[in-house]
Amino acid sequence: MRVDFQQFSGFCSCGKKHEFTVKKIIIEAQATRYLKDLIHDFKWPVILCDTNTKKAAEEIMKEYFSLYEVLELPEKNLHANDQCVTIVQEKLTQEADVLIAVGSGTIHDIARYVAYERNIPFVSVPTAASVDGFVSVVAAMTWHGLKKTMPAAAPIYVLADSDIFTKAPYRLTASGISDLMGKYTALLDWKVSHIVTNEYFCSKIYDLELAALHEVESQLDGIKLQNRESTEKLMYALILSGLAMQMIGNSRPASGAEHHVSHLWEMEILNGRLDALHGEKVSIGLIMCLERYQQIRNAIKIGQCKVTAPRAFETELMQKTFGKKGLYQNILEENGQNILDSICPDELQQKLPLIYEELLKLPDAEKMRETLNKAGCVTTMAEIGLPDSLKDLTMQLCPYVRRRLTLLRLSKMLEYPDEILKINSDIPTTCQSKL
Repeated sequence: MRVDFQQFSGFCSCGKKHEFTVKKIIIEAQATRYLKDLIHDFKWPVILCDTNTKKAAEEIMKEYFSLYEVLELPEKNLHANDQCVTIVQEKLTQEADVLIAVGSGTIHDIARYVAYERNIPFVSVPTAASVDGFVSVVAAMTWHGLKKTMPAAAPIYVLADSDIFTKAPYRLTASGISDLMGKYTALLDWKVSHIVTNEYFCSKIYDLELAALHEVESQLDGIKLQNRESTEKLMYALILSGLAMQMIGNSRPASGAEHHVSHLWEMEILNGRLDALHGEKVSIGLIMCLERYQQIRNAIKIGQCKVTAPRAFETELMQKTFGKKGLYQNILEENGQNILDSICPDELQQKLPLIYEELLKLPDAEKMRETLNKAGCVTTMAEIGLPDSLKDLTMQLCPYVRRRLTLLRLSKMLEYPDEILKINSDIPTTCQSKL
């Protein structure tokens, strides 16, 4: 499968010109056979991998592992953070003129950041369909304890070899499914922010991502059986999500409140170190956000959703939580001026019917849980070692990890009965006349 990303480039109806730095994307068996020819002009290629990803790719890529310099990181305690970046920067030879990232999310985040800092290109060789960041222009990093989105380099080539990634441990593939399903709430948050603040929005990107999302949902049975064609479609959808980020230059189409849940846990503000993959945390965050968004949807439906004045930062709570890790000032700097201050309560009240229409497009939380469970994905906090008692505090704090408007952040201006979750379809919709 060759990704014709040029069909997405050029001037768009959204008013922007979408451009890409990636030159070629190949998703097929033996895709890595093209590597030597693609980088023949470079003098000092370096393969960046970890112990596990080298083992996963070594049989298929044995020629390259013997031909190029290999910077192999230990798998234990490997994270996309400032410490691991420092290790790579110290070990990477000054002569290196192209990086080859052989791995999944962590290796790619480190590689894209280091490539950006060194001002050299990198090539992506995914070893698992586990995340959507292979062609992203940003790196999700934990930097001095704070979860940050850092500027980074996109790959010049992506060689997604299905002889490698279809054989990955299924837990990694399930994590990729979860990361992709999280686009439901990410796209909803983007659209709601556009409705409320007129934030830039591209319907073409929105439609592309949603179509890929639906296609993967139809392939879940095949993906679980590690069917090559089905898993290639998952990889395509994950890469498309990264292309969407390239198209607008940030992670908005791919990361919303569900990712903020994951980021908070990754910062270890409320919890210790978790043995959980990124997609697994996103999966749980997705279910939690879907449940909350259903409450808001149903409250709007029966006229029980009231807009209040913008809430100030919950500084006492932030000091007690982020402050314990020495991150209180950092989190205040990340948020800057309160993003809710610019929202007029009366105008938001008038826009609730439009938000309701978007909420109707979301899947039901319990049905999504069933879908993910059937696909072998994680859906509960207990599965990653977190007590349910942290759920409410997680939802209260996670909007502060990014200065990005989501419906979850916006809900701090909404009052509605907590017990509203499911409403019979025959109950009249109070806001219907305004739609």
